[in-house]
Amino acid sequence: MSTETPLLQQHFIRQIVRDDLASGKHTVIHTRFPPEPNGYLHLGHAKSICLNFGLASEFAGTCNLRFDDTNPSKEDVEYVDAIQRDVKWLGFEWAELRHASDYFEVFYQAALKLIRLGVAYVDDLSADEVREYRGTLTEPGRNSPYRDRSVEENLDLFQRMRAGEFADGSKTVRAKMDMASGNINLRDPALYRIRKVHHQNTGDAWPIYPMYDFAHSLSDAVEGITHSLCTLEFEDHRPLYDWCVDQVDLVNDPALWQSLVAAGLPTAPSKPRQIEFSRGNLNYTVMSKRKLITLVSENLVDGWDDPRMPTIAGVRRRGFTPAGIRLFWERIGVSKQNSTIDMSVLEGCVREDLDAKAPRRLAVIDPVKLVITNLPADHAETLTFPNHPKDESFGSRSVPFSPALWIEREDFAEVPPKGFHRLKPEGEVRLRGVGIVRCDEVVKNDAGDVVELRCTLDLESRSGMPGADRKVKGTIHWVSARDAVPAVVRLYDRLFDVTDPDDDTDGKTYKDHINPDSRRVVHGFVEPAAAGAAREDRVQFERLGFFVADMHDHTHDAPVFNRVVTLRDSWAKQA
Repeated sequence: MSTETPLLQQHFIRQIVRDDLASGKHTVIHTRFPPEPNGYLHLGHAKSICLNFGLASEFAGTCNLRFDDTNPSKEDVEYVDAIQRDVKWLGFEWAELRHASDYFEVFYQAALKLIRLGVAYVDDLSADEVREYRGTLTEPGRNSPYRDRSVEENLDLFQRMRAGEFADGSKTVRAKMDMASGNINLRDPALYRIRKVHHQNTGDAWPIYPMYDFAHSLSDAVEGITHSLCTLEFEDHRPLYDWCVDQVDLVNDPALWQSLVAAGLPTAPSKPRQIEFSRGNLNYTVMSKRKLITLVSENLVDGWDDPRMPTIAGVRRRGFTPAGIRLFWERIGVSKQNSTIDMSVLEGCVREDLDAKAPRRLAVIDPVKLVITNLPADHAETLTFPNHPKDESFGSRSVPFSPALWIEREDFAEVPPKGFHRLKPEGEVRLRGVGIVRCDEVVKNDAGDVVELRCTLDLESRSGMPGADRKVKGTIHWVSARDAVPAVVRLYDRLFDVTDPDDDTDGKTYKDHINPDSRRVVHGFVEPAAAGAAREDRVQFERLGFFVADMHDHTHDAPVFNRVVTLRDSWAKQA
């Protein structure tokens, strides 16, 4: 199955969209991806990106990228840039780039309208007092003593909040809903708070900022979003979402959004429908932004793009492919059932994509020298190898061969275990593309380590010779020592050594479960064609796995490769 156009799962959201278009409820769909720029995106966000942009593409609609920048104290331009980079890298283009801050005047006018309607009020309770008045899951809340202020007093106080007259946290605007509601989110939720914080887009123009539920629902409405897709934790917020949309009624009150028209922002409000789906959870990792920020800030990893991180920047540097990630989330599908997916499923999708797309190269990452004694020391020739054994369109390449080679240390055993079919004393093995060699002598250093294997090449077993078809059980790869390019190879594995690092019932935190073997750096050799890879080029090192030329550190003279995935699931036996 092609990873470019995976078989589409017929999930429930896709069916809702199909039905809405068929019934004429919508003639075109509009979705959005609304990240908060307070950290780097991770693989869970990739599910939402693939869903929102994918549906828009599939049904010839549009998808906006909208930054939910309503909490400037935690936001950073670095995150804004990274989010845009990640969305594009995954293969998607947004119809429009928007910011919640584009709509600050609309939100303000909407809150004024709610106050005039008598369904919102200015409250003086402190955060602790609000919690005390809210009640519990089993006990109703109590009305704030400020709930019955007059419309005129509320308007005056809110306008003075806007003017910056009051201290941070001293007042909020709250929706007048139902303090006895079984849904705690509907117990007079806050719509606005005072925060005298500089904003990256609006500077110091606003000393008040809208709360997420208010800003998000109205942003969707003002952008003409038809299907507002979010994760299951927002299911209990949906009545508030609908309340904000219905009470403000942007569709029928164009005066509220004339500031956008004046600013040249295309505006065609709608009544959006919120639909919830389950988050994308993976084992052997953490997805909490707070925990990811801690890993970075405490230098437990090498930054947001550390190849062990579940961030999109991290898996990109690791060498995962956009097509592999898209294939993974398409295969997992969309449901309302929370579950945790095994990391091996994602690795399998990436492996499947790379198997079809990655050219093959020769590399040795734990080298020991093999010398062919029956060829002249200055012997040199060039062999032709296919770039891909399953796809002739990849063409072929020239590989230099000489009598002194590097082979993998694990391909020789002085005392071979049962079933060992590689090189051993007086044993034979086929050198890939060369012929059959016999190990005649093992050279060791003073410490007893094997440093050289002296072998004889059966010249009759070379390609085109009568003995070329002679059978031996093992075939190993090699790199010509004379022509090899020294390379740094980083062997990455899972960042955590337990399936659920968030589980602290054993008295340990996720930081105690960082896998000490999650990164090993070795020094090996690669054939010249591998050294010539461009940064972010992915290759299969034959018999070793899939690797990527590091996007920052790799050069042709000093190659640096990261292992993307092994050739098969190395964790299956541990499950």
